[in-house]
Amino acid sequence: MSTTIANQASVRMPANLIARIAGVFYVLNTVTSMYSYFGPRNRLAFDVGLVATATYIVVTVLFYVLFKPVSRGLSLLAALISMAGSTMGVLNSHHVTSFRPNILIFFGFYCLLIGYLIARSAFLPRIVGVLMAFAGVGYLTYLWPPLANALYPYNVIPGALGEWTLTVWLLVKGVNEQRWHEQARAQEKPVGRG
Repeated sequence: MSTTIANQASVRMPANLIARIAGVFYVLNTVTSMYSYFGPRNRLAFDVGLVATATYIVVTVLFYVLFKPVSRGLSLLAALISMAGSTMGVLNSHHVTSFRPNILIFFGFYCLLIGYLIARSAFLPRIVGVLMAFAGVGYLTYLWPPLANALYPYNVIPGALGEWTLTVWLLVKGVNEQRWHEQARAQEKPVGRG
């Protein structure tokens, strides 16, 4: 039976440790993203932006492992969307492509999926999932720039609320380890066998 690195990590590392490490990297991402976005336009801000992307990739991988027991397929889809957004952000910052969608669109879909996975999970409060989904809706206003501009900054406030609530919850409470394992075992049961 073959296993992936993510499967091996979830077997070796307790779910609470995965959650708390994700929370730490989410904090690092928030700090570096804010400096990169609001700081001076210089080489340091550019480099800090790359660090922000790297920290978000770590969060993405850890969230894939954390939410895989809820739905392997949706967790993978969320991770792929996040990776696409991170890649597009790096390409945009290096001016590699003329196609430059606002990367918040990717993270809008990502937050919607993570919100749904949280709401369907047995190991995190549903309200955190609702707040993350609300964050996604706010970010998705960037699909139509005139709407996003008209709603700014109110369209990014849900993002801050949802993502910071999730981050604080992961750092302070973690996940319900027993329920995480129950959901993971239920996900591993072969279909059609008892």
